Amino acid sequence: MEEKNNLSKVYEPKQVEEKWYTHWEQNKYFHADVEKDKPHFSIVMPPPNVTGSLHLGHALDNTLQDILTRWRRMQGYNTLWLPGTDHAGIATQAKVEEQLTKEGTTKHELGREKFLERAWDWKEQYGNRITEQLRKLGTSCDWDRERFTLDSGCSEAVKEVFVRLYEKGLIYQGNYIINWCPKCQTTISDIEVEHADAQGKLYHLRYPTEDGADYIEVATTRPETMLGDTAVAVHPEDKRYAHLIGSYLVLPILNRVIPVIADSYVDSKFGTGAVKITPAHDPNDFEMARRHDLPEIAVMDKHAVMNENAGPYQGLERYECRKQIVKDLESQGSLVKIEEHGHALGHCYRCDTIIEPMVSKQWFVKMKPLAEPAIKVAKEGQVKFVPERFTKVYLDWMENIRDWCISRQLWWGHRIPVWYCQECGEVICSKEEPKSCGSCNSHKLEQDPDVLDTWFSSGLWPFSTLGWPQETKDLARYYPTSVLVTGRDIIFFWVARMIFSALEAMEEIPFREVFIHGLILDAQGRKMSKSLGNGVDPLEIIEEYGADTLRFMLITGNTPGNDLRFQFERLDAARNFANKIWNAARFALMNLDDYQEDTTYGDYNMADQWILSRYNSTIKEVTRLLDKYELGEAGRELYDFIWNEFCDWYIELAKPRLYGKEDLESKRTSQKVLAEVLRGTLELLHPFMPFITEEIWQHLPHEGTSVMLTDWPQAQEELIDKKVEAEMTLTMDIIRAIRNLRSEMNVPLGKKAEVIIVANKKDALEMIRKGQAYINSLATVSDLTLVLSLDEKPEQAVTAVIQGIEIFLSLKGLVDIEKEIVRLEKELAKVTQEIDRLDKKLNNEGFLAKAPIDVVDGEKEKLANYQSNKEALLTRIDTFRSE
Repeated sequence: MEEKNNLSKVYEPKQVEEKWYTHWEQNKYFHADVEKDKPHFSIVMPPPNVTGSLHLGHALDNTLQDILTRWRRMQGYNTLWLPGTDHAGIATQAKVEEQLTKEGTTKHELGREKFLERAWDWKEQYGNRITEQLRKLGTSCDWDRERFTLDSGCSEAVKEVFVRLYEKGLIYQGNYIINWCPKCQTTISDIEVEHADAQGKLYHLRYPTEDGADYIEVATTRPETMLGDTAVAVHPEDKRYAHLIGSYLVLPILNRVIPVIADSYVDSKFGTGAVKITPAHDPNDFEMARRHDLPEIAVMDKHAVMNENAGPYQGLERYECRKQIVKDLESQGSLVKIEEHGHALGHCYRCDTIIEPMVSKQWFVKMKPLAEPAIKVAKEGQVKFVPERFTKVYLDWMENIRDWCISRQLWWGHRIPVWYCQECGEVICSKEEPKSCGSCNSHKLEQDPDVLDTWFSSGLWPFSTLGWPQETKDLARYYPTSVLVTGRDIIFFWVARMIFSALEAMEEIPFREVFIHGLILDAQGRKMSKSLGNGVDPLEIIEEYGADTLRFMLITGNTPGNDLRFQFERLDAARNFANKIWNAARFALMNLDDYQEDTTYGDYNMADQWILSRYNSTIKEVTRLLDKYELGEAGRELYDFIWNEFCDWYIELAKPRLYGKEDLESKRTSQKVLAEVLRGTLELLHPFMPFITEEIWQHLPHEGTSVMLTDWPQAQEELIDKKVEAEMTLTMDIIRAIRNLRSEMNVPLGKKAEVIIVANKKDALEMIRKGQAYINSLATVSDLTLVLSLDEKPEQAVTAVIQGIEIFLSLKGLVDIEKEIVRLEKELAKVTQEIDRLDKKLNNEGFLAKAPIDVVDGEKEKLANYQSNKEALLTRIDTFRSE
């Protein structure tokens, strides 16, 4: 135990946090030993990118995981929280290429092997940054088991799964339309494309029939792609074009002849009802071309520059080509009109470049056979989503899933374990590098140059990190994991892939529950981004406010699945809460100097019984809420108990006994309750605010080495007394009412007042009598009269009514009524003047037209407050005048 009573006057989070995290980690408190005699709780950390820095999304996600982990550890579970990082193929390669550019060289000049050496050097130099930052947040994960998606164990798992799927025919290679990023120079999957609304143009073009007697008008947002058109499609039942189906059109500029085809995919009601088909540059056109055996003509290269198939536009960048081709179409009379048109554009999630659909030879995973069991486990409830509504989101995507393109044109990542024989063309898929071709014995083998999508390896995370494909003790003990905590934005990216990968490799679900949280938005409800300049750096918050404050603010603003707004006012409120706890602890410790646990105590008084009842009720409620993943509500429950009941009421109620020297037995009883409730409350709060709770707990009488290793508090049902709670609630309501009356009537703080309470029933009168001493003390009452009825209202008295009980506060000798009326009338004049000013402002059309909405709303709020103040002042003046 730390030395008693040496808590500093002010809580300094930085010193406390560094001290305790180092202590916890050095003493291996986060480490999990396989203990088969205990129930297990296991959780894998969603691996942050090795290139990343801690952002608010990480802070929220890992705070939620840490709360669950610390709570289950205290409950006695054999608890493992396994951390790690993702190799982040595109992002890491981009970082290394940036370094090379600064050095005046390129990856191609360096060569693949040397480039990968540089990438590993970069990882060793910068890759630990994110995990060091996670430590500052207080994450209690088992750092001894830290993994990396490109480490040897994960690499072995990746090769094992790839080869298994290949041998089952679930991995295949084929030409297919993919999303190509011209800047990152790689394919990206459908769900890595971010769609953003943009204002563009719709170009209407005229394609003449081969004989020149007729034409079809088509519309496109991308006129440069017309150079790759291989057909025009119409609906088979569209009578406007029935006579042209099967005929041929002449493609403007290139004068290539293309057919008119019929396909029910075409919406005859949209636009002209005729659609130009560019199979090599549009996913829908690609599918239609496959149905009709149309050729695919790519008109751009991988840098989005027009190629040899673009005729006179070869060498132009795609948007330069657009400008030129529109001019040329107009000059030859093929441009009918241009309309303004809003549409969604796909952007690369990494670099924000507009995606170019292209046909390319890629590796794919056949998804339908893998999706079926993954759908089944969700429908049957083997994997449960919290909140439940996300089950539908998951199922909707899984039931409409397309084959997954898993190859990436990068060097950093898991290289595809496929080799090609240069002599006979044999394709060899193997976990180990083959020495020779099995067909012709040639040693001239070349490995596929592509790497796997990063999500392929992270999809194996729940079991690869536990040692699979080896049969390890960790895998046997901690798999399936208990819960996955993740944001709603990666259900498709990651959650779905883990489920179908686990069912295929392990024949078992990867986790039993998926706890989904929302995104963190700014105070105006906007997504945080560099372009808006509204991002908040959690490391700066931790530096200024402390990790506990950030954690508590994030958690109490969170409800499962919903987005939350980051507001500095709430951050200040969380810091105030930490300071409230600190000051309450300092007070308690100053009054526990002579406290001895093994001494004789007296009976609990009403205040003791009440706080013990409320404490034990809080244990039950917080535990219930944590079980339901209502972590934010559990935090708010603790906040209310600590601030409103323990600090604001019990400590105040206990002070006379703690200060008293005559009744030592009563003092010791109060000390016992104060120490035990404070210690137990800190244990309840520990998962949420680990640092401040450890610091204070160590100064209190306790057993064990750390609050994080102590037992989770258990409610003592016999101490929960709803009758005492009702009695105390009534007493507190009366005290509040008297205090409010004193404040409203401007009664000086130190002056004691006479109070008459008229109870409507005998049992109410008895309840009030039990709390009479507290009312006298905390409401500064000199003479308290309790009666069942009153013939007439006392003179010079103000009144309040609560729960049908009348309270009369005598103003005799407390307030100079005439002076008070003069003071109130002056205040009323000022308030009336402000109301008139704001009325004029808000009726000024110029102000309303020019001022921002939030400014106008602020002025309206001020006016409402002044009007409320005016009504209160008038009521008080009337009260005094009636005396």
